[in-house]
Amino acid sequence: MSESRPPLPPFTRETAIQKVRAAENGWNGCNPEKVSLAYTADSRWRNRSEFFSGRAAIVEFLTRKWAKEHEYRLIKEIWAFTEDRIAVRFAYEFHDVAGDWFRAYGNENWEFDANGLMRLRHASINDLAISESERKFHWDRAAPRPDDHPGLTELGL
Repeated sequence: MSESRPPLPPFTRETAIQKVRAAENGWNGCNPEKVSLAYTADSRWRNRSEFFSGRAAIVEFLTRKWAKEHEYRLIKEIWAFTEDRIAVRFAYEFHDVAGDWFRAYGNENWEFDANGLMRLRHASINDLAISESERKFHWDRAAPRPDDHPGLTELGL
């Protein structure tokens, strides 16, 4: 039996939005092994200036990432979609080991296989230092972003 991660392509606007929210919820859980299961075994990534492929590399990357990015909170928003591709914009907030806060802004392009696993991910990201008082993402880290929490557009991001 092959792995499957609904919703599956071809995407409608509704299922593409569901896919984006599922990805947001997964990443906010900060569990590298669990997140890696949303990708094909040979998934190819470009994240900033890093290029790698495969689930083991994804786990290694995310483990390293979340060891440095404390109190990580992410919001993703759909930008566009086709039958098997989704483009998103996102922002996330975190602080480093010194307690300095940042908001990272970016865009991702995703391509999926027929089973709904992401086979290609390209991410472009920029970081902005912010003060703690400028934070906008305040939900409980132990849970997904609440449905009534504003998205990027509503927050003016």
